[in-house]
Amino acid sequence: MRGGSILLELRYPTRRYTKVIAVILVLVSFTVLSTGLISGYLLYRILKPLRTSSEINMQTFPGRPGTVNFLVPDLGSRDGWFFPGLRGAPTILVCHGYGSSRGELLTLVSALQDHQYNVFVTDFAAHGKNGGVTTFGYRETLELRAALDALAQRNDVDPARFGVWGYNLGAYAALSEAEDDKRIRAPVLDSVYDEPQQMVELQVEKTGLARFPLMAGSAKLGFRWLNLGSRKVPPLSSRLWKTEGVPKLFIEAANDPELAESTRELFLKSPEPREQVIIPHGNLAGMNDAEKLEYENRVVSYFLAHLPAVRRPSR
Repeated sequence: MRGGSILLELRYPTRRYTKVIAVILVLVSFTVLSTGLISGYLLYRILKPLRTSSEINMQTFPGRPGTVNFLVPDLGSRDGWFFPGLRGAPTILVCHGYGSSRGELLTLVSALQDHQYNVFVTDFAAHGKNGGVTTFGYRETLELRAALDALAQRNDVDPARFGVWGYNLGAYAALSEAEDDKRIRAPVLDSVYDEPQQMVELQVEKTGLARFPLMAGSAKLGFRWLNLGSRKVPPLSSRLWKTEGVPKLFIEAANDPELAESTRELFLKSPEPREQVIIPHGNLAGMNDAEKLEYENRVVSYFLAHLPAVRRPSR
């Protein structure tokens, strides 16, 4: 059967086997098309999470916070809240997780400020009042770097000594920047992952649609296509060697096994000094008061030990 005859037979099947082939082709085409449409919509909803924006009255809020504006290349203007501590003390940047916002972290901010640290908190793209889409760490690292650069220009902070705390999305940005920025002296990494695609797959799994063939893979493919400019960004694990000599705290949450596993793997691959903590429940914003107090005390104690607000006298 020649080529033209084969195509004609598939278009107008007369034989039993060509009818079966035609049905299979229709089913495969329908499956691929429907999977692409569903995964595309799913990816859109993942990259644009429901936003919750919190505002505070700068005049009456405890801690005398002020607003710091900074410019992120290709993303425009951003702002964050700066809570002043001891003049000339280090600054701790607090980085929220996916689907969260800076307003949910104010108890941690206050706990750090109470121990004389300067503290800064902002919202990433697609979170809080900011538009756009999340890239699960690619552009968020640039946002964190721009904020750090702006803070380093102030005359009331130590421009060479910063700490950073982050949860999942914020933890990825924190570690990514710490690997290349020597000003970060003590990162605290809660539920960190190695590559942004891991968070895409995790969010697909949370919808329950990952059990359908090709769904997770199609969403990850779409995410990679949307972030072609970041395709050469290596995994965090391949750059961990740059943090040798920088104390790092990795926090695993037992109730989030996927991120607990990635956090554990990064901890094991990380050079010294390093510490690991396993807690029963993650996500600071969702903890009860007792859990939150214990968690915050642990984080504050770590910074006090490895990034003291007052420089220790040299011997």
